[in-house]
Amino acid sequence: MRRPTSVEVMLLSAIVLWALNLTVSRYILTNGFQPLAYSTVRYGLASLLFILIAVTVERSLRIARGDFLLVGSAALVLFVNQIGFVYALKTTSASVIALILAATPIFAALIGLAFGTEILPRRFWLGAALSFVGVGLVALGATGQFGADAAGIVFGILTAASWAVYSILITPLMQRYSPVRISAIVLPLSWIGIALIGLPQTRSQDWQLGWVVWVLVLFATIGPLVITNILWFKSLDRIGASRATLAANLQPFLAALFAVVLLDETIDVIQVVGGLLIGIGILAARRRSPVSPGE
Repeated sequence: MRRPTSVEVMLLSAIVLWALNLTVSRYILTNGFQPLAYSTVRYGLASLLFILIAVTVERSLRIARGDFLLVGSAALVLFVNQIGFVYALKTTSASVIALILAATPIFAALIGLAFGTEILPRRFWLGAALSFVGVGLVALGATGQFGADAAGIVFGILTAASWAVYSILITPLMQRYSPVRISAIVLPLSWIGIALIGLPQTRSQDWQLGWVVWVLVLFATIGPLVITNILWFKSLDRIGASRATLAANLQPFLAALFAVVLLDETIDVIQVVGGLLIGIGILAARRRSPVSPGE
């Protein structure tokens, strides 16, 4: 039996940490932590860690003036993403949000089309249609008649779409700066907005949450935010984006599995079908030769 390579271990570790993050954050948000207070604490700690790592390793946080607008836009989109993330998990089960986030690659391709960075063949549109039907089935299974969980579904879709935009915005920055430097600048800028709008919740937050919640907060910060950043981009460097991203498609389904096992959540048959359609749609959309404008 073949032993996994070091890059496979790194990639799988990042995917598992990301998958666990939804379950861990859902537990934290349903056990006393208010959404914006949680995001303020988590992103504040992560910002400090990234700044410390960047200053220690690179001894610089310099960004060219010409990149200020791109950095600011990325920070704004990440701010929106975090608002969607915490309120999605506060109002809807982690398993449902995990399945919705599986459609992120489709959002990324559609946004790339809008920005003029993608030319999409007919096969893609079939995959996109299947994925969005899948999202609809997941939402229908969660809400029955789109009732109590409707807001959570909307926040989940916002989370997926905003992460797709963020990924596109930082792509040119990744060609000029390290992931650590980008995170050390973008995360603190996003944190400022989160801290400001979250101030009422932070002030009213009861901080007597118990050691389990605080240990999980540290895990959600150090693992899925900091360590995965390092593991993921090292994996990209060694095996390429296409192979790494294909493996990352496992993450939403692992996240749903963790939520079912660890939080005793349930997934209806209609949601399973929806998740399968999302996955099939992504595979169908990926089966195309990369084409860029002008070729």
